[in-house]
Order: sequence, then C-alpha cells, then structure tokens
Amino acid sequence: MELGYKLKLINMNGAHWHLVVNHLPIIFPLVGVIVIITGLISKSEAVKRTAFMIFILGAFASLAAMTTGEGAEEIAEKIAGITENDIERHEEAAETFALLSYLLGGISILGLWASFKQKLFSNIVTITTLILAIGVLFFAKQTGTTGGEIRHTEIRNGNTDQANAGSKSENDHDD
Repeated sequence: MELGYKLKLINMNGAHWHLVVNHLPIIFPLVGVIVIITGLISKSEAVKRTAFMIFILGAFASLAAMTTGEGAEEIAEKIAGITENDIERHEEAAETFALLSYLLGGISILGLWASFKQKLFSNIVTITTLILAIGVLFFAKQTGTTGGEIRHTEIRNGNTDQANAGSKSENDHDD
C-alpha cells in the first residue's frame, strides 16, 4: 500500500467512517434471516449457527455505526440544507434499531450456545430469533430511510411528486 493511501484512510472524518459502516447493520440481519430460514428448512444446525453468527456480527456493526454517528452528526450539522429535525429523526430511529440489534445479537449468542449443547429449547430460540430478526428489519428500514433523507432530498416525503413531474417533463422533451 502507498503511504498516501494509508494517510487518507487515517484522515477520514467522522462522516466518512459512519458512511463506511452504516449499511452493515442493515445488511447483516437481512442476510441472517435468509440463512436462518434456510437452516430451518434444511434442518441444518450448521446453517442455523451461521445465521446466529451473522446476527452477532450485525450487533457489532450496529455498535460501530452508533459510535461513528456522533462524528457524522457534527459534520452534517454544518452542511447547508440539512436540518436538525432530519438528524434527530435518524438518531432516534438508529437508537431503537441499535438496541434491537444488540438484543438480537444476545439472543443469537444464546441460540448458538443452545445449538452446540443440543438443548431441547434450541428450536424455540431459533424461531424466536427469526421473529425478532424480522422485526429488526422493519427498524433497519426506518433507520436507513431517515439516514438517507439527510442528504438525499429526493427520497424525503413530499418529493416523490416533484420527482415524477421532473421525469415526465424530461420524457416530454425527448420527442
């Protein structure tokens, strides 16, 4: 690696770091749900254990996103067009999502242990984990959307009509 590249990586600000990690807490539970359903269908303990590990990694990714969020907020507050209200909505959604991700990670640790120890309640923990993970995905979507709305005005509520009107006028000019 070049020294200049290393220095750029080190000199990343809080917003950069947040952007690097903020999609992982959303992706891990989505992949985990697919894997745990596959494990339930195939009745494979190894596949279920893989799902538990994915959920645990998702909890750590949520911790990283929450840790870098404050630095991103300090930078975003100084950018024209970004409101405190947008940041607060995202922060509140992220806090709920993170807590649920941590809970999902904790239950996944229990599920992993129960699977390795071949406990009778292992399947109950697996089903509970799946149900919680599906709930976590709802909050993941909310957090991702509110985060995206901070800089992507085109996805904010009320802007879809303007976007559609812009598309129609562009198409009209193609003739």
